[in-house]
Amino acid sequence: MEMQDKIKLAVAGLIVVAGIAGFYMIPETQGLLRPLAFIVSLAAGAGMVWLSRPGKDFVGYAQESVVEARKVVWPSRKEALQITGMVALFVFVLALFMWLVDSGLTWLVYDVLLGRGS
Repeated sequence: MEMQDKIKLAVAGLIVVAGIAGFYMIPETQGLLRPLAFIVSLAAGAGMVWLSRPGKDFVGYAQESVVEARKVVWPSRKEALQITGMVALFVFVLALFMWLVDSGLTWLVYDVLLGRGS
């Protein structure tokens, strides 16, 4: 990363910190001005990051991600319900199995091995 980009990112961080400080320094009686100062500092910081090479790389990555997300073939409602039903059935069967194993081990340890049963 070039020195200019490091400076831009540092300035962006300082802008956001200044916005946070401004939020707390502005009196509470200035209701709308407090959040507005913070929002403006976030926007200015984001603009500064966008002007740097890492910011431009991130924007390019985000745009490529949107293009890839549009290529996804989403299941139909019927397929989604079928898959959800299969997952629910599997979870139920697995829970039943775990309960049986737990109950069996509890019986074996407490009642058979330790003789603490009723």
